[in-house]
Amino acid sequence: MDLGTTLGVWAHPDDDIYLSSGLMAANAALGNRVVDVTATRGEGGSMDEDRWPPETMAEVRTEELLRSLDVLGVREHRFLEGFVDVDMDATLGDGTDQVRAIIAHVQPDTVLTFGPEGMTGHHAHQDVSRWTTAAFHDAAPTGARLYHATYPPEWGARWIDAVAPFEIFRPGTPPIVPRERIAIVLELPPDLLELKLAAIKCHESQIEALLHVFGDDGFREFMAAEYFRLVAEKEA
Repeated sequence: MDLGTTLGVWAHPDDDIYLSSGLMAANAALGNRVVDVTATRGEGGSMDEDRWPPETMAEVRTEELLRSLDVLGVREHRFLEGFVDVDMDATLGDGTDQVRAIIAHVQPDTVLTFGPEGMTGHHAHQDVSRWTTAAFHDAAPTGARLYHATYPPEWGARWIDAVAPFEIFRPGTPPIVPRERIAIVLELPPDLLELKLAAIKCHESQIEALLHVFGDDGFREFMAAEYFRLVAEKEA
């Protein structure tokens, strides 16, 4: 699926891998420029404070993200400046200016990010959606398209209850929309799905419990497709 120059804007290390790593890898393989942006370094994301002390998480998760992008063949990554991950209820403030500057510089054909609900209901995700959507309207080139991550009903039926014990999704999330409203559906072929699994396994500090419960086969099924709805197309 050729998206041209592709820019993804996310809140934490691994948001991008779950939601868009197949699209990133496929477009990198086509020779398209792929730029991945992360607002924070995931400082608040320790799942086991004995193995991953909180004071080490920024370094740990930065290294995990960069390894996973290397697996995918994505060579351009940027962290925004001045934002620290605290917890899922913390807001980040306003990063619109930084995202606007990146969009103006990269001039993407495609911008990928969260919807206004933040996919999981986490406030930092919602912040990033707001910044990116505003910055797109301000600075994207003519013809650029903005997409928000979503899921179809059959994904929700299969997975929402299954992952409920992990408290990934707040009430009212994830966003579920009819298939006909989904503009990008990438059902990952086996080689790309294996690449995505290898990339998410780089995030060892985050996935241990999920991987233990679902195993490789379950994780493959969980991540087997990526979905985005078209939100805006920049007019002249």
